[in-house]
Amino acid sequence: MNSGLSPGAGPLRRALVENRSLLIHAAVFSAFLNLLYLAPTLYMMQVYDRVIPTGSRLTLAMLTLVTLGALVILSLLDWLRSRLLIHVSTRLDARMAGPVLQAVLRKPNLSRVERSAAMREFDTFRQSLAGPALLAAFDAPWTPIYLLVGFMVHPLLGVAGLVSAIALLGLAWLNERATHKPLERANRVASAAYAEEEYTARSSETVRALGMRTALTVRQLGQRREMIALQNEASFAAGKYLYLIKGIRVALQSLALGLGAWLAIERQISPGAVFAASFLLARMLAPIEQVVGAWKSIVLNQSAYRSLTTLLSDADVRRHTRLPDPKGAVSIEGVAAPSAGHERAILQDVSFALAPGEMVGLVGASGAGKTTLARILAGALTPERGVVRIDGAAYSDWDPERLARHIGYMPQDFVLFAGTVKENISRFRATLEEPGVDIDAMTIKAAQIAGVHDMILRLPQGYDTRLGLGGVGLSAGQAQRIALARALFGDPCLIVLDEPNAHLDAEGEIILDAAVARLCSEGCAVVVVAHRSNLLRTAQRILMLKDGRLESYAGLEDLARALREASSARAASAEALIQARMRA
Repeated sequence: MNSGLSPGAGPLRRALVENRSLLIHAAVFSAFLNLLYLAPTLYMMQVYDRVIPTGSRLTLAMLTLVTLGALVILSLLDWLRSRLLIHVSTRLDARMAGPVLQAVLRKPNLSRVERSAAMREFDTFRQSLAGPALLAAFDAPWTPIYLLVGFMVHPLLGVAGLVSAIALLGLAWLNERATHKPLERANRVASAAYAEEEYTARSSETVRALGMRTALTVRQLGQRREMIALQNEASFAAGKYLYLIKGIRVALQSLALGLGAWLAIERQISPGAVFAASFLLARMLAPIEQVVGAWKSIVLNQSAYRSLTTLLSDADVRRHTRLPDPKGAVSIEGVAAPSAGHERAILQDVSFALAPGEMVGLVGASGAGKTTLARILAGALTPERGVVRIDGAAYSDWDPERLARHIGYMPQDFVLFAGTVKENISRFRATLEEPGVDIDAMTIKAAQIAGVHDMILRLPQGYDTRLGLGGVGLSAGQAQRIALARALFGDPCLIVLDEPNAHLDAEGEIILDAAVARLCSEGCAVVVVAHRSNLLRTAQRILMLKDGRLESYAGLEDLARALREASSARAASAEALIQARMRA
């Protein structure tokens, strides 16, 4: 069905348009609901104007039956409207939860706060579709209808209703001015506080070991005090206007009753219209009061919608031509990457090439940019400038998920996920239910190349041993070897290993050396970041970074010769300086 939206319309807006028919039905039900709300008013008018003067019991009985029927239908429509809006919320979750999660995982430059808040904001927006704010929006257009009915009863009642509505709208506007900015600030502070609490809880072992428990508790309590102070500021402001509006509405409703009584005394309206005046004014002002009462959620929903729209702004990922499986010829061309919080880029104009079957050692001082370059090679980070190619095609020309299957990556913080050992090694591919793919055989092959097959068999349930978040249940060395097997899963043509021997013992390093040698012999391009030189003995070339720039890219023998020459030059210079000082 053509929604009438332009191709550039946001995914979230398109998802809402897909539920347009349900929302229209909810609006139609709201129309009938608001018409049926007139039933008690008409009932009172008829009782006072027809039944009491005539004493007709039959008329009273029929009016009562009709009014009760109308109220039953009103309750049924209200229930159906609620069900429709819950269905809209459920359909939005089915349609957009996946794209939101994909966007969070796909965008490499999101902050931890943005990643942590994305799904909370989506749930906030989704739940608002079945909340009081939307119901108030459906009822608000009927305020003019009730106003018109008031004018029909008597012009003075209509004028009283109009003045009351303008007064409450003015208060609602003042409420918006007083609460909008504090609520948005409170929401930002809350997102940051929750993200830090989550990260601290995940790092509880380190916190305890370093004696940081009390300090971090005090720090987080301070953040919570700031968050609660901002929330209270907004709540106090909103509460002031909400209760002021409630009080004014009750007063106006009573004044409407008095005005109706005066008009009845003056014989300008019937006695039944006295009660109708009060009821009409109450229904006329109810949506305004509802909007003010739900204003906090309205502001949060607006903020969530803007954040989600930004997050999903490039969610319509282009369709990529299916390129042939790469062989592993990698080239880096003028790559630069920014460093958060620093003026100098962490990588600057780095260029080199890597052939299939070649192993390159990536070395340099701490902060030289080794890990950043490894992340860029693995496709985990998008460079600010420059391009990374594999078999001549830029990474951006590939579908990211398909390219990732040809790349093996083992980061420094080798994160394992809650699930079995097999699921972690196989990158959870079994959940995709791909026909003709033997996940078990591929998993065991990767484990055997990584030299962890026998270790896994000694676990309580072997490959089906269940791990906790972060690999709970394994030692650091075991977890690192499982992460290595995961990097090798699926026969990737490019392997990027960042400090793969950080937690390995001597036996583990021998197994790692053998695995890297086997990968190179099978035509894989291998990049290893290492501080310990024994892992680089089999490297064909060494890439040295200094202050984010390519210092040298040469064979191991050439690099060793250059280092010896530099060392000899420094020694000769030092000897000359000593002799000069002795002569002096």
